[in-house]
Amino acid sequence: MRMNLWRKPRIRHVGRRRLMLSLCSLGLILAVPADAGNPTPSGTVEISQVQIAFIGSGNLGGGRLHYQGKSYSFTVGGLGIGGFGISKMEAVGTVYDLNRLSDFAGAYIQGRYGFAAGEAGAGELWLKNASGVVLQLKTKRQGLALSLGGDAVYIDFD
Repeated sequence: MRMNLWRKPRIRHVGRRRLMLSLCSLGLILAVPADAGNPTPSGTVEISQVQIAFIGSGNLGGGRLHYQGKSYSFTVGGLGIGGFGISKMEAVGTVYDLNRLSDFAGAYIQGRYGFAAGEAGAGELWLKNASGVVLQLKTKRQGLALSLGGDAVYIDFD
């Protein structure tokens, strides 16, 4: 079998894929808040996690759900695309459209943006799962990171 040394490298195709993934992530970020419509507040949530990103991203952490007068601890982790750096994130926010406690755990789609430079950092996260539960989070970050993209996140009770 002969190799064609004059063939164009596949780098162009990889660039197109990255562009398409970036555009899909941007669409996700813009679509998640708009899709929230008229949500009904159901509770509050606190999350602490570490995020590492270099084009792809990963995060791991945990938090507490405050729902119907009780607190429930949970773990959170995910993989995604977009961003650069490493940061520790603390988030607080509102849980919308949670009708049953069992609807909280599961896979979420996350749109995110934010930054961290040393002790200064801020951003916002929107997460939504298949049961229609929406989390709107305000974040504080520490580290050195720029975050813009989308993730698949999984939440599970401890």
